Amino acid sequence: MATYYRNIVVAVDGSKEVEGAFRKSIDVALHNEGSTLHIIHVINHTFANSYEMLHDNMNELARKHGEVLLDGYELQAKEAGVKNVNKILTKGSPKTILSKNLDEIVVADLIICGATGLNAAEQFLIGSNTEAIVRHAMCDVLVVRNSV
Repeated sequence: MATYYRNIVVAVDGSKEVEGAFRKSIDVALHNEGSTLHIIHVINHTFANSYEMLHDNMNELARKHGEVLLDGYELQAKEAGVKNVNKILTKGSPKTILSKNLDEIVVADLIICGATGLNAAEQFLIGSNTEAIVRHAMCDVLVVRNSV
């Protein structure tokens, strides 16, 4: 029996590295009729807190950027034929939200993410979002290796 995914989550940040994962999420949504594609963008507060450089006006700029980013991805998904699209804009640590706290936002059947862009030393020291998702997600995870 084939697995049917009702709630497909893809995290986006506008980078080239996530484009392959986003395109794959559209394919999976189209092959799972009636499913919802949840496109999430996490405003990374850990960077801002570390350097104390994200003030109120910068928070607003980051929020607006996230909204525009999500609107663009939603448009692409709908133009490709995905009927049910849910945009999610939140802030926090992407690693924590996507790997441990996602079920507080949406109960996912599948998380689709791009392979890490970090080099081996960075992975060793701080790990990657993808690695955290694979280790802690309570649902299936699809890691997309190609970005083009």
